[in-house]
Amino acid sequence: MTCDGCARHIEKVLDQVEGVKQAHISYPQKGGEVQLQDDAPAAEQLAAIVNERTPYRVTGVEVLAGPTSESADYDYDLIIIGGGSAAFAAAIEADGRAKHTLLVNDGLPIGGTCVNVGGVPSKFMIRAAEQVHRAGHSPFAGIGSVQPPLDFKAVVQQKRQLVGDMQQKKYLDVLEKLPNITFVKGRAVFTGPNSIAVGDNTYTAGRFIVATGSTTRIPDIPGLEEVGYLTNQSLFELEELPGKLIVLGAGYIALEIAQAWQRFGSRVQIIHRSERILRKEAADITEALHGFLTSEGVDIQLNTKVERVERQGTDIVVYARQNGREASFRGTHLLVATGTRANTTGMGLDLAGVELDEQGRIKVDSGQRTSAAHILAAGDCTNTPAFVYTAAREGKVAVENAFDPGSSRTDYNALPWVVFTDPQVAGAGLDEAGAQAAGINYETTVLPLSEVPRAAAAMDTRGFIKLIRDKSNDKIIGIRVLAPEGGELVMLVSQAIRQGMTANELADGFYPYLTLSEGIKLAAITFSKDISELSCCAN
Repeated sequence: MTCDGCARHIEKVLDQVEGVKQAHISYPQKGGEVQLQDDAPAAEQLAAIVNERTPYRVTGVEVLAGPTSESADYDYDLIIIGGGSAAFAAAIEADGRAKHTLLVNDGLPIGGTCVNVGGVPSKFMIRAAEQVHRAGHSPFAGIGSVQPPLDFKAVVQQKRQLVGDMQQKKYLDVLEKLPNITFVKGRAVFTGPNSIAVGDNTYTAGRFIVATGSTTRIPDIPGLEEVGYLTNQSLFELEELPGKLIVLGAGYIALEIAQAWQRFGSRVQIIHRSERILRKEAADITEALHGFLTSEGVDIQLNTKVERVERQGTDIVVYARQNGREASFRGTHLLVATGTRANTTGMGLDLAGVELDEQGRIKVDSGQRTSAAHILAAGDCTNTPAFVYTAAREGKVAVENAFDPGSSRTDYNALPWVVFTDPQVAGAGLDEAGAQAAGINYETTVLPLSEVPRAAAAMDTRGFIKLIRDKSNDKIIGIRVLAPEGGELVMLVSQAIRQGMTANELADGFYPYLTLSEGIKLAAITFSKDISELSCCAN
C-alpha cells in the first residue's frame, strides 16, 4: 500500500465478502483487522480474495480472539476518554445517534486546553496587549501616541471571567443537554481491549474514542525543575507582570506570548536552538516576522542550546552554548514553550492493542482509526494537525466511523491555519517546499501589502501575500500570508483549493474595494500582470 486510498480499496473488497462484518485496513500500520461472522470464510481465503481482486498482496495472517462483537454484554456502546474539543464533538455526535456513552475526563477542567489554558485565554491576552501597543503607536499624523495606564491584574481577572463564562456556556451547559451521555471525572486506564478502570470502578464498551489531548513538553535541562519554570498554563494566571521573561522556544506559542508580554511591558528574550523562528515555514516569512518582533524590542537569540539553568537570588540564569561559545542569560521568569507531548502515557493503551509513534502520539488513519479496530482516537493525542478545529472534526469523524465504518474521513490538503502574532502568519495548502516534494511544477507570486489599498489606507503595510499555483493547469495549490489580520484571508483560498479553482478564476471574482481580501485578487492577477501596471480598479 502507498496511501490511505489503497487501504480503502481493500476495505471495499472485503466488505463485499459474505460473512465479513467489518474490515479495518490502515495504511500507516501496513495491515488491519477483519471482524467476521460465524459463517465467514477462513482467514487464508480472505487473503486470497485480496490478492486476486486488488493489486496488493497480503503477506501474513493471524487469527485473533477477543470480545469485540456487537452482541457482547458491555456497560456502554461507547466510552470517550477526554474532555476537550475532540471529546465533546464526539459526545455530541454520539448523543445524536442515541448511543449509550460514557465520557471520562481527568486533568484540565471540562473544555480542555483551548478554553481553559490555550486558544481562548491566549487570544484574549494577545488582543489586550495589542490595545496597549496601538494606543502608544499611532501611524496617523495629528494623532498623538500615549502609553495607557495598565492594571495587569484587572486584565488577568477579566480573562478568568471570560474563560469561566465560555466553559459554562459551551461545555457544561451543553453536557447537561445530552441525555445519552454519562460523565465521570477521573483518570481512565485500559485494563483490556474492552475495559477501563477509573479509580476503583471498571467500565466496559464495544467501542472507544481516545481524545486526551496534549500538554507542554518539558525538556530535560539540568536545574529546570528546581528554578520554578512557567508554561502557558501558569503564565496566564500570573497577576503580576514579569520584569524580564525568558522564553525557551520559537514556535507559534512562544512567539505569540513573547510579543504580547513585550507589549504589556515585560522585557522578553527568546532563546531558540535553531537558526530561524518558526523553522518549518519559508525563510521569507520567518525573516520578515523576526524583524517585526525585534523592532518592538523582543530579543531573539538563535543557534542557542540551553545546557543548564539555576536560580541566583530573585533571578533565573540560563547557561547555554551559542554558535559554539559559552553564553548566559538572566531573567526574572522562565517560560517553557518547546512544543507539546501527547497525553498517552500510563493509559494502558498497549493492553488495548493501540500503537503509538516515536513521539508517543496515537497512530491514526484518515478515518481516525487506530491499530485496534474498535478504538479510534482524535485531537492532539494523535499524529494529526494539532488545532482545536481539527480536533472537533476528528471527534465527529471518529464516532461516524465507529458506528458506520468507512463512512467519513478527514482531509487536510487545504487546511487553513493561523499564528496570532502581529502581523499574523497564516496559510492553507502547500508552500514551495511542499509543492516541490509533491513533484508539482509550481509558480509563486508575492504581493507586498504596500500594494493593497486597504493596508495603505490603514497606514500598516507590514507583510505580503503569497499565492502558489500549479503551472500545468493554473490551479491554486497554496497560500502563505504575513499581514495584520492575515488569518482572515486564508479561508477564502482554502475553499478555492478544495474546489480546484484556477488563479484566473480567483482573480475574476468580486472583491469589495478597500477590504483586505482584495489583496487575494491582486495577488492572483499578478501571475500574469505586473502590479505596477494595475490601477486601483484592477481587473
